[in-house]
Amino acid sequence: MGLSRPHKAGNGVSTRWVLGLCIASFILGVLVVNRFWAIPDPVTMDREASSVEKHESRPLHPIDNCEKKDASFQTGDILSQVSQTHDVIMTLDKTISSLEMQLAASRASKVNNEEGSPIVTKSGSEQFKERQKVFFVMGIITAFSSRKRRESIRETWMPRGEGLRKLETDKGIIIRFVIGHSATPGGVLDRAIDAENEQNKDFLRLNHIEGYHELSSKTQIYFSTAAAKWDADFYIKVDDDVHINLGMVGSTLARHRSKPRVYIGCMKSGPVLSQKGIKYHEPEYWKFGEDGNKYFRHATGQIYVLSKDLATYISVNRHILHKYANEDVSLGSWFIGLDVEHIDDRSLCCATPPDCEWKAQAGNPCAASFDWSCSGICKSVERMEEVHQRCGEGDEAIWHTSF
Repeated sequence: MGLSRPHKAGNGVSTRWVLGLCIASFILGVLVVNRFWAIPDPVTMDREASSVEKHESRPLHPIDNCEKKDASFQTGDILSQVSQTHDVIMTLDKTISSLEMQLAASRASKVNNEEGSPIVTKSGSEQFKERQKVFFVMGIITAFSSRKRRESIRETWMPRGEGLRKLETDKGIIIRFVIGHSATPGGVLDRAIDAENEQNKDFLRLNHIEGYHELSSKTQIYFSTAAAKWDADFYIKVDDDVHINLGMVGSTLARHRSKPRVYIGCMKSGPVLSQKGIKYHEPEYWKFGEDGNKYFRHATGQIYVLSKDLATYISVNRHILHKYANEDVSLGSWFIGLDVEHIDDRSLCCATPPDCEWKAQAGNPCAASFDWSCSGICKSVERMEEVHQRCGEGDEAIWHTSF
């Protein structure tokens, strides 16, 4: 009873043995860890960390630069593609315009042949080859009774004879008096024009019966005929009682040469006159809304300019373009809804002296002069020489002007 026995665990294993096994296991674990998972030297760790940082930092800058270069390349590539697309569109636009011009010339030639135009025409294919490339065509709208007006123009601002031919070859400027034929072709009136043309060689004869109320139709046929005969950048309509400075006209048009669809003139918007029996009465006034309304913006009829595409448009569609009572309104209506640039150029509607003189002295010489009160130069036969002397740019100006 005096000595106590060693304490045993519940399973019969001595506590001392359990303690010994725990210590032995701990020592064995430390040895294994030290063997396979040694603690690295601090210096070595710093070197390895530095090496890793350098290794990781190296590709960062090239990647960043590559991304920037890729973005720059992609941006430049997109801009290049946009530019190329724009060039292609412009080329297609010019090609379409050229094809439409050829179609217009073919149609005009066919109509002239079928309807018996006084102009002797050739086949469409031959006409394409012979169509002269020029800067602008100026058609001076005239009448059988306007012989003296035509002479006043020939004696002032319009070259004649060899000067007219030189203007065509050297400057690419075509000027013609535009007239149709009488209701009795081959009669006295037509023979008089034929004789005048034989002497001056400055007429463009239209397949059109002359008449004051047919000016809208005459305008359509003029642009169609001119487009079929000459390949011009611009086509101009001017009345035979207006003074023109050709050099100024050429300089003005040269600024708009790169534009595809331009309509140039002195833009206005007058009232729609519904009352019968008055000048400029509009029988179809109801189409423009309520009484007292104004017309849409359009160029005054004394002079206006159309670019090639617009003259082609008229030529191709002239059989379906509606004609109002007033020719300038009709022309303006044909471009409603089209992508057309209206250019309001006040140098094309200067008044006669002293207005044109003041503007010339101020450095704004006039391209065209007339009196608003007379819708042309009042008493133009008597006054054209005076206007030319006081408002003219000089007879040599056209030859020294570059286009």
